[in-house]
Amino acid sequence: MNRAFLRYALIAACATWLLAGCSPGTPAPTAQQQQAQTQAADAARNLDTYRQLLRIHNDEMAVSMGKDIVNRFPDSDAAKEVQKTLPAIEKRYTETSEKSRLARLWLYQVSPMAGGTQSTATIQNSQPSGNDRVQLVLRRHTSWGQSVFLYGSKPGFFCRGNCTIAGTVDGKPVGIKAFAPSTGEPALMIRDDKAFIAMLEKAKKITLNVTLADGDKKQALVYEVGGFDPSKWAPLDKAGHKGGKKQVQ
Repeated sequence: MNRAFLRYALIAACATWLLAGCSPGTPAPTAQQQQAQTQAADAARNLDTYRQLLRIHNDEMAVSMGKDIVNRFPDSDAAKEVQKTLPAIEKRYTETSEKSRLARLWLYQVSPMAGGTQSTATIQNSQPSGNDRVQLVLRRHTSWGQSVFLYGSKPGFFCRGNCTIAGTVDGKPVGIKAFAPSTGEPALMIRDDKAFIAMLEKAKKITLNVTLADGDKKQALVYEVGGFDPSKWAPLDKAGHKGGKKQVQ
């Protein structure tokens, strides 16, 4: 075998190795390297999804995807990018969710009532929990005018004539004058409805300490009133029309 032939044989062998995509002495990727490559690809793909969620302002899904990237790929470039925006997005989502939750606690209705029409804004106590809730009702009626009252289940509340409901408004103590209706409904009527509504519109949480007629049981009723929307509590004129306001169910 001459030298020219040996040289051509070596060139042909190298060409074969190059076409095969490898070179002599290069080891195949280890299982650990393959896993790292797979994780990098997953992180990049999830980061792209996170960016798209930010673009369409889907905070709920963006927070979920962002946390997943940070937890699964903590040392990746994708996690570093997410951490630049995730805290602000999560804060905004938490605030928006809480605002929506508080708003859903209120029910606004306009309906016939005792020969007239009434417009109500109603919320139930958040605490204590259970089936026997007490409603806090703001009411406008075409014949009876405006009123505020607590409405529970029979036998109602203990209140002889006039009584004072001790409570707190955002932690500050208050005393609210009330009376039990002579008609026997399980209710407590607030004496100064205007002052109570003005106080409620600025409050986040109202606690009212009442005594139930059933065994003189004392109960602290907590109302998370921060989601009240006065524009949804429709005013009424004497004829029972809604004073130009749209009915809210």
